Amino acid sequence: MNKKMWIIICLLTLLMGGIIIYKHLKNNYENTELKLHVFNAGKADSMLLYNDNFSVLIDTGEEELGNTIVNYLNDLGIEKLDYLIITHFDKDHVGGANKVINNIEIGSILQSNYPKESKVYDKYLEAIKNNNVKVVTVVKDISFSFGDIKFVVNGPDEEEYSEKPSNNSSLITKVYYKDNSLLFMGDAENLRISEFLSENNETFDFLKVPYHGHYQEKLEELIKRISPKYALITSSDKEIEDESTLEVLNKYNVKTYLTRKGTIDVVFDGTTIEVSQ
Repeated sequence: MNKKMWIIICLLTLLMGGIIIYKHLKNNYENTELKLHVFNAGKADSMLLYNDNFSVLIDTGEEELGNTIVNYLNDLGIEKLDYLIITHFDKDHVGGANKVINNIEIGSILQSNYPKESKVYDKYLEAIKNNNVKVVTVVKDISFSFGDIKFVVNGPDEEEYSEKPSNNSSLITKVYYKDNSLLFMGDAENLRISEFLSENNETFDFLKVPYHGHYQEKLEELIKRISPKYALITSSDKEIEDESTLEVLNKYNVKTYLTRKGTIDVVFDGTTIEVSQ
């Protein structure tokens, strides 16, 4: 075999090896599921989106939930969160963040633009500093993907809202996986919901109902516009969701799950949705 032929064979071998590796990595992303775990955090938010290739945590509940989140991640073998999304700085959304940041590697934190001073907020800032975590304040849409799974995190239009500035500064997260789509509204109230409605005409299969199921004037317009099949409300036995909210969801035939009845797990395969509680 001459030298030229040997070089050609080597190049073809490298090319075929590269194609095999690419297909393997591509299949690892495509032939998978998107999983959602909703912690039973009472009237507080914490939701983990993950599969074998990535993990994203939206909010961290109150301070005592921090250890629960860390233990759950450890049980799953998750040593790193690619993103931690803090929708806003109320204690029932950022409370457990310091425990998570101090115990789990974080790729990046995406946070609201409206700080709210409190002890848990101070602990959050201290944990970020001690662990040298990258933080991005979301003022315009930020998108990122893991294979076929795409996230779009939408920031508030205003620096400070005239009404309920903390809740109305909530980040809104959209997630797309083939034919499945999810919408997480944080604690958005009427001003922020109106903003969202003015900018979005999409429908979503799965909705995290804003602000723990408290009824709002813009809620029915939101439900009618996005046409969800499933909805999630984070509430507690002490602070239950409003009956008016449930009536609106029922009016539009939305299957609704309440965290006050236990943890919720959802599996999206790109076409179907399987919910268990």
